[in-house]
Amino acid sequence: MFWLLAILAYLLGSLSFAILLSRLVGAPDPRANGSGNPGATNMLRVAGRRMAILTLLGDVIKGLLPVVVAQQLDFSIQDQAWIGLAAVIGHLYPLYFRFRGGKGVATAAGMLLSLYPLAALLAIGAWLLAFLLTRTSSLAALIATPMTLPLLAWQQPAALLPMSVLTCLIVWRHRSNLRDLFAGKERHF
Repeated sequence: MFWLLAILAYLLGSLSFAILLSRLVGAPDPRANGSGNPGATNMLRVAGRRMAILTLLGDVIKGLLPVVVAQQLDFSIQDQAWIGLAAVIGHLYPLYFRFRGGKGVATAAGMLLSLYPLAALLAIGAWLLAFLLTRTSSLAALIATPMTLPLLAWQQPAALLPMSVLTCLIVWRHRSNLRDLFAGKERHF
């Protein structure tokens, strides 16, 4: 049952709401415009606030839903975290879109919301504060993601390994943003 749910979580995670919504409303493809990233931040740039909010909600839900199902099936906390990670990997490397996905932050937030809501709220608060101070979404994500790992590890030590993998993947997907941040060329809002 674990593997079936992990595969379904990956397939759900592979749905790119940024791409699907842009096609639905005739907005520019986010992979070919703005930063080239199919995520909520770039949707704000290329399609406006409404599409960005819808993209954000869709990406959060696809991280949250598989973990909630795993909880209902009485999976261990570690298995729940692996299931959530499968959804994030689907977002990062979507089967339906030639494995060219987003950065995974919103999907990871959904996963975290269902695993440990307090850590998710801390991450959201850290992201908001960092974004308000710097006006840089990528920097806010890079600050918020690793901040929540110690809290989660303290409260849910069984989820430490999948959450560590998650953090490494998010940092890896932001590597070009890190180069731009160090070079002083990262985009700001």
